[in-house]
Amino acid sequence: MYAHGYRGEGSELTVGNPSIRQWLLDNGYAWAASSYSTNFYDVRTGVEDTNELALAFTDITGLADPDRLYIMGHSMGGHVTAAAIEDETLATANNPVQYHGAVPMCGVVGDTFEFEYLTQATMAAQHFAHMKNPDAPPLTGIPATNFDANAINAVIWAVPPIPPSPPANPGSLGIPTAEGEQFQALMRNLSGGERPVADIGFTTYYWHVVMGTGGRDGTVNGILARDLTGNAGVTYQFDNFPPPSTEEQAFNDTILRVESNPSANGLRNDGLRWIPVINGEFNIPVVSLQGLGDFYVPFRHGQIYRERAEANGSDEWLVQRAIRSPGHCDYTSQEQIDAFEDMIEWEQNSIKPAGDDFLDPATVAADDFGCQFTTTDRSGVPACTTPP
Repeated sequence: MYAHGYRGEGSELTVGNPSIRQWLLDNGYAWAASSYSTNFYDVRTGVEDTNELALAFTDITGLADPDRLYIMGHSMGGHVTAAAIEDETLATANNPVQYHGAVPMCGVVGDTFEFEYLTQATMAAQHFAHMKNPDAPPLTGIPATNFDANAINAVIWAVPPIPPSPPANPGSLGIPTAEGEQFQALMRNLSGGERPVADIGFTTYYWHVVMGTGGRDGTVNGILARDLTGNAGVTYQFDNFPPPSTEEQAFNDTILRVESNPSANGLRNDGLRWIPVINGEFNIPVVSLQGLGDFYVPFRHGQIYRERAEANGSDEWLVQRAIRSPGHCDYTSQEQIDAFEDMIEWEQNSIKPAGDDFLDPATVAADDFGCQFTTTDRSGVPACTTPP
């Protein structure tokens, strides 16, 4: 089963092929994917519709039910994938499916952290711009009706990133100002800490994607009835060296603080939560990919996934791999095939594959972190000194 990513908020529903479709067919797999019956960030529907389709195998094909069911997905589809195998999902879904293995890629595997992160990052950007340039609007509330991406860009960028527009324009990386380098460090810390490729990822056009979420409330654009997200308790830093400097302390003392409200996404009596949670409670092989330079669904998600799995005794079932990619979900076919193939070998033959340590800061900060499972050098990304 393949779970697609976020499709925006329009009314047109679209289905997508898995990125390794040809490999799956060449190797004898049947695959299926749902468009989901709604757009928006509706992971609840994504899980239910994907599962309902899986359960319809015999009705659709006329064949006996398969004895193995696997699930994979990208981005929001990675959230669908990871949520679908959770104990809470099996207990509360209207269409529960017992999968045998999973491959979430560039996934929102920290569930609602994604929206906390986007809130914290964009609130910080507006406050930072005003602190550096008093003519930039101050941050006055959530939703921030005075959110001003242009004023932020004027402070952060000497040359802003340019989005690609194929085939003529490949896009270009941004060049931060001196102040922008401070904010780059702030974003690096929010998104998973010191690591290779992070600073390159900050300069990609995904900056505009992240800032495009600024000024919104915490309902995830209407998925929830009440605001979920906040920035209370977050310590913003412009470098990697605690405790906060005088400037950092002033920033933290003056930024608007908003309390998060986890009850906005509570348990329901009619199926899954509105935003299904990933508690790290599962008992099947999972091989997960996370990009080191991804600032849209950042590396921190993978760290949260590991922390929760360890807290709930499921860590033996989780193998994680860091990919030295600067953008969102920009993995090679081989990196994805390797993950899927290794998950299958684990599930069918009990041969657990290798992975990366996401939680040791020194390991993650090492120049060659991510080299083991990255199959090709990306443009602008330093080559590995130790070949994979």
